[in-house]
Amino acid sequence: MSNRLPPAWSKHIKSRPAPKVQPPKAKPPSSAQADDMLLRQALELQQAKRLPEAEELCHRVLARTPNHPLSFYILGTLGLGVDDELALEYFARAVGEAPRNPYFHLSLGEAYLKVGEQMPAIRHLQHACELKPDLVQALCLLGRAYVELDEADIALPFYEKALKVDRNYAQVRTGLARVLTSLGRMDEATAYLKEAIERRLDLGEAYNDLVHTRKFADEPAELGYILSELANPKLPSEVAQLLHHAAGKVLNDIRRYEEAMDHFQKAKKVAGYDFDLESYRRWVDSIIDFFTPEMLAAKAGHGNPSDVPVFIVGMPRSGTTLTEQICASHPDVHGAGELNKLRRAANGLGFKSRSAAALQKSLTTLTADLAKMLAEEHLAYLRERAPAALRIIDKRPHNFELIGLIGILFPNARIIHCRRDAIDNCLSCFALNFTETHSYNADLETLGLYYREYDRLMRHWDRIFPGRILESSYEMLVADQEAQSRRLIDHLGLPWDDACLRFFEKDRSVNTPSRWQVRQPIYNSSVKRWKNYENKIQPLIDALGDLAEL
Repeated sequence: MSNRLPPAWSKHIKSRPAPKVQPPKAKPPSSAQADDMLLRQALELQQAKRLPEAEELCHRVLARTPNHPLSFYILGTLGLGVDDELALEYFARAVGEAPRNPYFHLSLGEAYLKVGEQMPAIRHLQHACELKPDLVQALCLLGRAYVELDEADIALPFYEKALKVDRNYAQVRTGLARVLTSLGRMDEATAYLKEAIERRLDLGEAYNDLVHTRKFADEPAELGYILSELANPKLPSEVAQLLHHAAGKVLNDIRRYEEAMDHFQKAKKVAGYDFDLESYRRWVDSIIDFFTPEMLAAKAGHGNPSDVPVFIVGMPRSGTTLTEQICASHPDVHGAGELNKLRRAANGLGFKSRSAAALQKSLTTLTADLAKMLAEEHLAYLRERAPAALRIIDKRPHNFELIGLIGILFPNARIIHCRRDAIDNCLSCFALNFTETHSYNADLETLGLYYREYDRLMRHWDRIFPGRILESSYEMLVADQEAQSRRLIDHLGLPWDDACLRFFEKDRSVNTPSRWQVRQPIYNSSVKRWKNYENKIQPLIDALGDLAEL
């Protein structure tokens, strides 16, 4: 659960003076007054991070006053970040009961964004702005939604309006900078990030984004400022985490590798993420046990024969963004970025629990009719983004866990598996500020052992889908761009187009950590980068074992 309080929550509860001592015969508070008192207590408990107690009070109100909109709203805020699907349901019910409340539409829109449903998010965020035109949070979220739809040009005016409404809103300049960065307008992005830093707004994000707008040849003044901020013992942990990553990035650029690694490791320590590797191994075992050639043969014909979907999978930082950018430079291909739709479908089937029993049940219940429905919903979702494209790419790397499901739903989908030198790949992951979703990135040993599980699962998919998965080597792509690019386009079943060699000129927004790199021609400076850190990464090398090419 989250202790996030959406903006201006107090507007939803009528202000009343403190209760006075009543004579013995005074009437008890009305039902509405009692509900308000319980919800005030729930909000106080939420602020105190006593979340189960806050949830219990909301349900008490609903037991007495079914469909109380503020109860649904608070329950939604409690679920955000923990169970986003449940939060979505609560916010939708709040909107259903109070459709003129802009804050309810705001939170419903944000919940839709969290699960990757940009179109309904935009509808509710626009409704919030119609009800309250100066709602800066909704303006910023509208901007973010359009960026995620590869419509950065549309996103930009929303952020610009938000800046006019409230020049001190914490996330508006970092949001503006990300839009401009995604469009390749690095100088303008840098200016907004420096403004945010000067005003001490969203400081950690601003510094971290700033140092990723360019590569440094000499020590910049920003490094001293970052180190000065890190000397503050009262610095919030989430800010310290970002600043350590920012310092590490700059130190890597200027070849002070040992200091860079020290900051990356401090960032992981501050984050405090924990990953249950044994549980994940059992999950991979279950996938391998259940997805067999016999099971797939029994499910043949269950999905949709469309050849529009393309899935680019692999470890993060393995070249998935570069591969998508090359493919999306073809006039018949649309790069949709990292989509959540397939993961949502898998979670709805029971994959989220990562248990053998749930997996077996989900595959048993995946009837031909259900598979066809899921596949058609997915295709409609893709078509919203590019109605005329012959191929539409989902480049969410961790779809490597779902290749079995892809094989059932889309037997003619193209799959591209990006591989990179294992040590380089893991080191590149470690150097970035991943969210807790990627908690396997918490330390070098765990990261290396996780990589082995990813490799084990991919070898299984190669065995049961022979010839269907194209493996693309980052190192080979860097060494011979044209030959490997032609190989990618051939796998998509499309005629060659020379625009694929000029991928860095492609006018599309890019919203991953590689957004700076894919604006440049291919370079080889990331190949065998790990040798710069050889003395600091022995736990990673040991964990990778025979996968580490020394």
